[in-house]
Amino acid sequence: MTPVVEGLIAALLIMGGSFGLIGSFGLLKLRQPMQRLHAPTKATTIGVGAALFASALGLALLGHGIAWQEILVSVFLFLTAPLSALYLAKTHLLRSIDRRELPPSGTGAPWATLAQQGSQVSPSKN
Repeated sequence: MTPVVEGLIAALLIMGGSFGLIGSFGLLKLRQPMQRLHAPTKATTIGVGAALFASALGLALLGHGIAWQEILVSVFLFLTAPLSALYLAKTHLLRSIDRRELPPSGTGAPWATLAQQGSQVSPSKN
């Protein structure tokens, strides 16, 4: 490998490690649950994604072929981290925030997270 490629891989690894460190620090220091939720999801998507990309790039340039494991792990993380954060945020909203404290949604309808709360599903008549 050329020094430029090695420098790129090293920069990606440093960036991934930095995001992981910052995300861990944010998880410990931020006080509100919604703030705490933001830090680790960014560390997962950007930090681990950069490390996996560096690993896949290094293996490909060394002649070991396409690193399918890194690609599959990246796809899994990029799909699951935002979704798990969304569900944790919705759970937090439903359990700890009073509806009267929320600003208006701007659409005339309630917030999507709160729209189904309290309503009952009627059985379908066939």
